[in-house]
Amino acid sequence: MLLKRFLPESPDESLLNSELTHYDQGPIGVLVVNLGTPDAPTKSAIKRYLAEFLSDPRVIEIPQFVWQFILRGAVLPLRPRKLVEKYELIWLPEGAPLLVYSQRQAEGIEAGLRAQGVEVHAELAMRYGNPSIPSAIERLRAKGCQRIVVVQLYPQYAASTTATAVDAINRYLAKLRNQPEMRFIKSYYDAPQYIQPLSQHIRRYWAEHGTPERLLLSFHGLPRRCAADGDPYYRECILTAHAVRQALADTGVPVFASFQSRFGAERWLEPYTEPLLRQWAKEGVKHVHVTCPGFLADCLETLEEIQLECRDAFLEDGGTDFGYIPCLNDDPEWVKGLTELVHQNLGGWIAPSVPSSTVPS
Repeated sequence: MLLKRFLPESPDESLLNSELTHYDQGPIGVLVVNLGTPDAPTKSAIKRYLAEFLSDPRVIEIPQFVWQFILRGAVLPLRPRKLVEKYELIWLPEGAPLLVYSQRQAEGIEAGLRAQGVEVHAELAMRYGNPSIPSAIERLRAKGCQRIVVVQLYPQYAASTTATAVDAINRYLAKLRNQPEMRFIKSYYDAPQYIQPLSQHIRRYWAEHGTPERLLLSFHGLPRRCAADGDPYYRECILTAHAVRQALADTGVPVFASFQSRFGAERWLEPYTEPLLRQWAKEGVKHVHVTCPGFLADCLETLEEIQLECRDAFLEDGGTDFGYIPCLNDDPEWVKGLTELVHQNLGGWIAPSVPSSTVPS
C-alpha cells in the first residue's frame, strides 16, 4: 500500500522513449582504439596531428608551460616539413597504413562476432586525429549500443597510450546524461590469442625468406623514469618477448628485444634498436630480421624507421641481409584472435541460449 501511494496510476507517455515493455539494452558496441595518424601526408595535416599528440601531458610529462613554449616555438614550425616525404613513402592508395589496417581489424571483429550470433557493432577511433573518440562513441550510440567494450590496439599497457585513451573516453562520457555501460580491456601482452598469431606470422615469413641468425623484437620506447615510477610497459614488453621466444624455441633462432623511437635527451628504455643493430653488424652478424610486436598496424615508426632507416644502418656497418617482418595488420589469424579476446570480455552481456522446451508459453 505504501509503495502504491508513490506510483503514478499511468506513466507520462511524453517522457517515455518507447512502449513500456522490457527495457532493451540494444546491440553490443565494440570501440577499437589506436593512436592516430595525420589525415594526409601534407605539412598542414601533419602539423595539426602533432599539435594534438604532443600536447597530451600523458605523452610529454614535463610542465606544460615549458613544453608548449618548445612545441610551438621549435617543434611544430620545423618537424612537419621534415615528415612530409616520410609519410608520402608509406602512404597507401586508401590512406595511412595505420588507419587502413586498424579499420580492417575493427571490421573483422564485427564480422567474427556476428558469425557467432552476437548482435554487435564495431567502430574505430583514434586517440589523436580522425576518426575521433567522441564521433565513434556517438556512432555506436546512434546504433542503439548501450553497452560498449573498449579494445585498444596496444598489446602492452602504457600510460602514454592505453591510459590516455581511457582518459579521453571518460572525459567524453562525463558530458553525457545517459552514459553507456563500459568495459575496458587493459592489455593482452602474453595472451595466446595474440602470441600464437604473432609467432605463426613470423614462421610464415621465414618459410618464404629463410631463417635469420637473430630475430629482433623492436618495441616503441619509453622514458626509463616512467617504468621506474610504476608504468608496467617495460615488464609487459619483456614478457611478450619471452612468450615469443618460447613459441619459436624449436626454430633455434635467438630472439632479442629492443626499444625504438627515442625523443629528447633523457635516458629511455634500453637497448636502443638502431645502435644495437649497428653493434651486431660490427660483431659479424650478417642476417637479421626485425619485427615490431607492440604495433598491430604498420605505420611511420615501422615502415620508415625500421624497414628503411634501421635497414640502412645495419647494412652500412657490415650486415648483408636485413628483413623487416610486417605488423600483424589484417592477418586473418590475428583478427580471429582479437575477436576471441573481445568475446571473452562480453561475459554477462550475451544472453545464454535457452532450450525451447523451457521457454514459458
